[in-house]
Amino acid sequence: MSRVGLEGQVAVVTGAARGVGEQLARKLSARGAKVALVGLEPDALKQVSERLHGDSAYWCADVTDDEAMARVAREVVERFGKVDIVVANAGVATGGPFADSDPVAWRRVIEVNLIGSAVTARAFLPALVAGRGYLLQIASLAAITPAPMMTAYCASKSGVEAYAHCLRAEVGHQGVRVGVGYLSWTDTDMVRGADEDEVMRELRQRLPWPSNKTYPLGPAVDRLVAGIERRAAHVYGQRWLRGMQGVRGYLPGLIGSVGQREMRRFAPRLQGMRSGLVGAGGAADEQARATHRD
Repeated sequence: MSRVGLEGQVAVVTGAARGVGEQLARKLSARGAKVALVGLEPDALKQVSERLHGDSAYWCADVTDDEAMARVAREVVERFGKVDIVVANAGVATGGPFADSDPVAWRRVIEVNLIGSAVTARAFLPALVAGRGYLLQIASLAAITPAPMMTAYCASKSGVEAYAHCLRAEVGHQGVRVGVGYLSWTDTDMVRGADEDEVMRELRQRLPWPSNKTYPLGPAVDRLVAGIERRAAHVYGQRWLRGMQGVRGYLPGLIGSVGQREMRRFAPRLQGMRSGLVGAGGAADEQARATHRD
């Protein structure tokens, strides 16, 4: 597939304060794109914006807020004149047994990862249609294979994968392309935050190779950028993820069998596990919601 040059393109990246979003913003900017950063942390977003190579601006908004994201979309178009690329990257995670999960945190993972992605697309679709642009929805290995102790995250990423496939069929005739980006465990604050729990870390390490490794952020984001340049329907942050598509139909049964064994092994250690959102991004989300309530 031919590549579209990024020079002069306007790219919107949600969840841009750190991790995948920050690196995407840096690499898109280095290739000549103008970048609109969206997130919850104004100070962090300002620092990211100031370090980019070219023109950029930032907006502080909750991706689950329809009115806020509609305002951001209007202001981005006013600021840059158009929108060519939207990367729906904002996400949070929680882990632990479903029966003991915090209902608020569990629901928030669905709200941010799934509903927030849809809110983002709805806000920017008019601009993408006008410019025959590209939406990249960030999903995960969690969309392809289920995993015990990750019910909310797997549900949310399976949801965004299905939603993005549906949206691709709806808007393709209008010139808008929609892609799904898949990442395995990648070295971000979210993964490091999950690894702070000993049980979650050991469970992950017991996964079969190559899904038990943490992969460097840079090469994964390079592959996402290459997918954006190709306007690809599927983008794989780690090459081996492509092969998982061919066997995904067998994975629920396999994980269901193996997972029972692993849960019996870890059962005595499951009491008292942290049930809130993980990592610095999760803390930022919780703080933003607390401030809003006050």
